[in-house]
Amino acid sequence: MVLNLKATAQNTYDAIVVGSGISGGWAAKELTQKGLKTLLLERGRDVKHVTDYPTAQQAPWEMTHYGRLPLADSEKYRLTQRNYSVNEGNKHFYVDELESPYVQTRNEVFVWPRGHQVGGRSLTWGRQVYRWSDLDFEANLKDGAGIDWPIRYKDIEPWYRYVEKFVGVSGTRENMPHLPDSDYIAPMQMNCLEKHIAGKVQQMYGDRRMIIGRVANLTQPVGNRGLCQFRNMCDRGCPFGGYFSSNAATLPVAMQTGRLTLRPQSIVLNVLYDEKTKRAKGVTVLDAETGKTYEYFAKVIFLNASTISTAMILLNSVSDRFPNGLGNDSGELGHNLMTHHKTSVHGRYEGFADQYYYGRRANGIYVPRFRNVTDKHPDFTRGYNYQGGASRPRNNPSEGPGFGAELKEYLSRPADHWEMGLTSFGEQLPDHDNFVRPSKTVKDKWGVPVPEIHFEWKNNERQMSKDAMTQAVEMLEKTGFTNVRITIGNPEPMSTVHEMGTARMGRDPKTSVLNARNQLHAVPNVFVTDGACMTSCSSVNPSLTYMALTARACDYAVKTRP
Repeated sequence: MVLNLKATAQNTYDAIVVGSGISGGWAAKELTQKGLKTLLLERGRDVKHVTDYPTAQQAPWEMTHYGRLPLADSEKYRLTQRNYSVNEGNKHFYVDELESPYVQTRNEVFVWPRGHQVGGRSLTWGRQVYRWSDLDFEANLKDGAGIDWPIRYKDIEPWYRYVEKFVGVSGTRENMPHLPDSDYIAPMQMNCLEKHIAGKVQQMYGDRRMIIGRVANLTQPVGNRGLCQFRNMCDRGCPFGGYFSSNAATLPVAMQTGRLTLRPQSIVLNVLYDEKTKRAKGVTVLDAETGKTYEYFAKVIFLNASTISTAMILLNSVSDRFPNGLGNDSGELGHNLMTHHKTSVHGRYEGFADQYYYGRRANGIYVPRFRNVTDKHPDFTRGYNYQGGASRPRNNPSEGPGFGAELKEYLSRPADHWEMGLTSFGEQLPDHDNFVRPSKTVKDKWGVPVPEIHFEWKNNERQMSKDAMTQAVEMLEKTGFTNVRITIGNPEPMSTVHEMGTARMGRDPKTSVLNARNQLHAVPNVFVTDGACMTSCSSVNPSLTYMALTARACDYAVKTRP
């Protein structure tokens, strides 16, 4: 039963934002700072910065299972574990798949880790932040995949600068046109082996370079957030605010304006459409704790629930005008689901046994894309990058003294060799045949139809992943590694958590869902600025682009609202 049938002062706002993750947090910050009374709806529980990070300061021996995921929880995170290291220290930030399942009709290739809580996946993301370039924004037009982006790098470049200043990005300027530079805070440093291999790669290959990752961890003060402590425990929540998250950065600013109302445990079922005004007027919300249903109203609505969840909300928003989902005149809503495919290769290095490193750097190395940048590869279009790093492994207890003081001393020393891994992140082409829709048979704990995902890798992704593995093996072997082995990718690449598409931007309402300003073509007061809006997926991590698109769309929404 819907309890709020009329718009009243208690349930009416200037703006509604759905989802409190990276893009939703930015929408809440921007809209409130620009004067709008904003309601932020989060389907999961509240998570307060610092106080709701229960394991952030715990050592493994202070946990019941020494940090390992209890066997009793394995089914709750069966799929998520394939992409993320779900463990005793971070499991509370991941969705229970028994309560909130999803259906895959073709295979189980697609892995969809979720974080239903205030802050969403901004509490567990990898924090790698890179600008896209026109190599990405022009790709669809040039090679004929999907449709053309309605924007170019010049349209979003000022907004990259705007959000980077607030986020704080650690990195180095490299003067690579297809990986644009920013104004960085001090970079983290490569360790001795990484520096050595970076020099070898540049010497041996004219088309590739190994650099330190560009990461949203603070090496210098930004605002009133603390510095990264080099603990590498980011996925437990950072009480120092040393990495960028909604909880540590954007939401506190929004709250300080006095214009933000945060409502957790609020599952948005649909967007309400007004046939007379031809605009959205609000949303229907299911209270996850009480089971009661409410309506909230606003003149501006931002959907930032994540790629698949945003598509589900729009597909469930049916009316006489939109029988197939809000804004779905093109028939593309829910389609063109993309993610990055990944492979991993590891090797052993003998040498530098007299050197070590300080702390646990929350970052790695990065090898920017080198395929199809200047020369065309004969087997596939687009490209991939590598992320990874080198470290000294621990000594193996089974190879040391049996017990006692000698064993303790042995285990306190690093092994006499190094290990290095390279993980590729490759671009997937947009394909109408990869899509999501509401299941007709399966519902979640709250009685809401779950996503039904139709997804598979195509030949371009398979050929690219083969090349990524081959090149990673070659680079490690040529630079001196032994025991080089493929750990992920054979026979099939793995999916990542970088899902995109489902409500793509475009120039033509007949082939796209959103316009160049992230508005639904047919319902201009509804904006989508999470991963659903993406027209292609690049090989570059997408979160920084979500932030920039969100800030840009908020600026436009406020300036043009009635």
